Amino acid sequence: MRSGRWARLKPMARGFFITFEGLDGSGKTTQWKRLETWLTDAGHRVVTLRNPGSTLLGDRIRGILLDSQSEHTLGPIAPLAELALMFADRAQSIAEVIRPTLARGEVVLCDRYTDSSEAYQGGGRQLGAERVLALHAAVCDNLQPDLTILLLPDLAESLARARVRNTEHLEASGTDENRFEREGDAFYQRIHAAYEAIAAREPQRVAVIRGGGLDEVERQVREIVARRMAEA
Repeated sequence: MRSGRWARLKPMARGFFITFEGLDGSGKTTQWKRLETWLTDAGHRVVTLRNPGSTLLGDRIRGILLDSQSEHTLGPIAPLAELALMFADRAQSIAEVIRPTLARGEVVLCDRYTDSSEAYQGGGRQLGAERVLALHAAVCDNLQPDLTILLLPDLAESLARARVRNTEHLEASGTDENRFEREGDAFYQRIHAAYEAIAAREPQRVAVIRGGGLDEVERQVREIVARRMAEA
């Protein structure tokens, strides 16, 4: 899947910021990595990162927020504290990675960004989109991606894959990032609805892919990215 007409992208005169969004188990991390390979093969300089994580501070925050054992040692994490930590991570990644990369005219691929906070904390934790967007404006200086790829396959299948993946990750590495996956179906239904609302509100930025095998989704991602980068 690395060759073909979509690989012939024009050189970028400036940086381009792409985010991947979706429920855990939606396949976004796989597609994020495949797109990195394709863009690199096409001659682009690409920097990848994930939210939370990818800085020294961000990796510490990731350990607190995703590890299912965190609340055994720290006590319950309040929804607003969770939201604030997500934005602390994001502010650091913008200052340390995203803005410098864009200033060099390179491509940024980010696994999750503010849409995740609007979906998980705004929707799932029921804090509301307005509070999240206000924090984005204040903490991130309203820095928006040029393109967001939103993967929204079947909800039940996504959750099943996420839980299997995290169990395998725990067995292989001893690191448990299953804190969110322990939540019930209603939590994820609210997240799914929040993602749908984001896509409806910002159709120029957000491209939704609802299903298909890995190669078919990859083909769609490439087509979308090639078109949007050509228009930039």
